[in-house]
Amino acid sequence: MTPLTRSASLTHFSEIARTCGLDPEALVREVGLPLRCLQDADMKVASDTVIRLLELAAQRAGEPAFGLRMGESRRLSNLGPLAFTVRDQPTLRHALSAIIEHIPRHNQALVVRLEPQGSREVIRLELDSAAHATRQATELALAVTFRTVALFMGSDWQAHRVCMRHRAPPDRRVHRRVFGPRLDFGESFNGIVCESADLDRPNPSADPVMARYARELLDAEKPGQGRFADQVGQLILLLMPLGQCHAKAVARHLGCDRRTITRRLAAEGLGFHALVNRHRVQLVQQQLVDGSRSLADVSALLGFAEPSAFSRWYRQQFGQSAREHLAELRPTRPDRIA
Repeated sequence: MTPLTRSASLTHFSEIARTCGLDPEALVREVGLPLRCLQDADMKVASDTVIRLLELAAQRAGEPAFGLRMGESRRLSNLGPLAFTVRDQPTLRHALSAIIEHIPRHNQALVVRLEPQGSREVIRLELDSAAHATRQATELALAVTFRTVALFMGSDWQAHRVCMRHRAPPDRRVHRRVFGPRLDFGESFNGIVCESADLDRPNPSADPVMARYARELLDAEKPGQGRFADQVGQLILLLMPLGQCHAKAVARHLGCDRRTITRRLAAEGLGFHALVNRHRVQLVQQQLVDGSRSLADVSALLGFAEPSAFSRWYRQQFGQSAREHLAELRPTRPDRIA
């Protein structure tokens, strides 16, 4: 199943493209999207195509912060019907729970989770995408999430950290303008680290009656859970960098046992290891294109206990070593390949 997203994800694309000297309509046609997606916010389009469009625009413009510039002035209304539920939640934690539950209505490729980290919590975002580069879409999603948090916390709020898996750009001025100074690149995850207490601060403008009406509306129009494989795949994406990408851990998160996972995936013509492999292939391609990690780090990010196991897997998948492939991708750049 091809993940879809509301074309509201392209809000401000035309403006930023023109500012950078690009023709937005020509770019949209080039990737095969209908021009109507630039006007109709509720049109459903392929997420991977949108991701490719943002990367293409950033490359043509020579603007590493293209997606971030799109996101820095987004409003909550960009989330469509979901915005009404989020706006009137009693706390930020409740708002994030609503986003996590209903985000497939907005973008089926975006995975959002709230994970504890001692006295802090991580709003973690990952893209379930076959695109080889996802920097622009990732930074766009982080910017929208950051602005949503700031609506609850106030414009002077700062995250404890904002983490991105990809390499740092040469110029970080836009990143600091959007996120503040606490930026970390080359991390094992994409996300926003907050103080737990911040998530439980009351929302003085919350309207519980409106929140209930909005939730009833969303529930009435809520699509089915979709394929079981998609639910498993999202968990694989989240657990893989933690070294916990095995059937038992996924089963625990889904509240079932390993045999249930095997049986339900088999009913959809899939296997657990095949799904893990698919996500590893996607992630390793993204990491090699980004080039900010050593192969040892990439191996750990993909959940391999030993670099030798990663090397064997890579040769089986691509018919050559990762070093050889890396040399072909970037023959003139002295990337870290230790």
